[in-house]
Amino acid sequence: MNMKASLALRMGQSLTMTPALQQAIRMLQLSSMDLQQEISQVLESNLMIEQIEDPPADNLDAEADPDSNDSAEDTIPDELPVDAEWDDVYDGATHTKSGVSDELYEFQQANLHTAPTLIEHLSWQAGLQGYTPAQGEIAAHLIDSVDERGYIDDWPSVAARLKELGHKPDAVETVLATVQQFDPTGVAARDLSECLRLQLDSLGLEAPQHQLAAQICERHLENLGRNDLRTIARALRAQLDDVQAAADIIRHLQPSPGTPFVNVDRDYITPEVFVSKRNGRWTVALNPDIAPRLRINSTYTKLIKRADNSPDQRQMKEHLQEARYFLNSLKSRNDTLLRVAQCIIEQQRAFMDYGEEAMKPLVLRDIADRLNVHESTVSRATSAKYMHTPRGVFELKYFFSSHVGTAQGGQCSATAIQAMIKRLVTAEPANKPLSDSKLAKLLNEDGIHVARRTVAKYREALDIPPSHERKKMA
Repeated sequence: MNMKASLALRMGQSLTMTPALQQAIRMLQLSSMDLQQEISQVLESNLMIEQIEDPPADNLDAEADPDSNDSAEDTIPDELPVDAEWDDVYDGATHTKSGVSDELYEFQQANLHTAPTLIEHLSWQAGLQGYTPAQGEIAAHLIDSVDERGYIDDWPSVAARLKELGHKPDAVETVLATVQQFDPTGVAARDLSECLRLQLDSLGLEAPQHQLAAQICERHLENLGRNDLRTIARALRAQLDDVQAAADIIRHLQPSPGTPFVNVDRDYITPEVFVSKRNGRWTVALNPDIAPRLRINSTYTKLIKRADNSPDQRQMKEHLQEARYFLNSLKSRNDTLLRVAQCIIEQQRAFMDYGEEAMKPLVLRDIADRLNVHESTVSRATSAKYMHTPRGVFELKYFFSSHVGTAQGGQCSATAIQAMIKRLVTAEPANKPLSDSKLAKLLNEDGIHVARRTVAKYREALDIPPSHERKKMA
């Protein structure tokens, strides 16, 4: 067998994963808690990075060495590469207490299984409303008056105090109405009847059902507590079956909306993005409290001598290079996260205005195409990142869902269909619940083409039992 050596020239294209690029990709994946750990570790290990005690308007401030000549590989590209995989640059190691400041570690341990209090949760939402100074003062007093159950129990005293501060009753009622729209639904009510009626208003029930349930809440809660439905039916001149259905709806409401915030054991979530509506437009902003403001330490930078190659000088040069990588990566992360969040809200404005049933179908490719980035970049930017909106706190990935065709040739998102199913089941007669086939038929009548098995899948995802388990006798 003859072996013949040959020389061939091959041309190809490959991606070079520079250290700066690797760090940018890894940091984009980090959750807010992991990012805080990363920053704390860098502050301890790199003398060239310092925290800005009096932060300026800009979130990040990296002071570059005017005499430095950064090479091309030191620069973070505007977009992350299209074919860089997470496994290529990250070994899956986790942070432990070593490398994390004692203060941050204690904070994390204290908050790992705690949640914000009800007052903190309400104050957070109030900060997104764009109140005037006077309205803000009213809102603060109202929120401070909310008890653990979620009620403003001593309303006369609260109203009197606000009047003493110079606020007119009409202005107080206006702000109260906005606070009563906060999450959790029914909060800041002045009595049980108002609390239940606020929750009924949020359900979007048909007029007759809503009116009957509201009348029961206003005048017949005592009879409802005794389950004396016949007396209620006679008083309201309503059918017993209708009263039973209205009573079932009311019994599923939360009489103490603040209860979920009392001694709850759940993971602490810090939203990275805030969404609010100002001047009729939805706006997106990064949470400025996620990470401290950082910059290059100019004092140490001035000590670097280019011609000196001593061990101390080499270490300082390495730290300076790593500091630049880190600050550029942090800026790249924030810029990408903000752009992705803005694009999501642009696509889901109907959800922000009208709720789940208006959710549009959306996939990662839709955002990637609009921003001219790869789907992997969008996936990293939305993983374990949360957005605070007037409708609640959602993981960014919540806004993505598959689609189902409509009669008009359009598309409807799976999230919207689930919301429709939930609404139909909530309004169904207790003694004649809707089967999956009936639900599919009703959806088809609304122009949503969906099979019975698909309805069953969505119903199960909502933890709604099958119709035979939902049936109740009057």
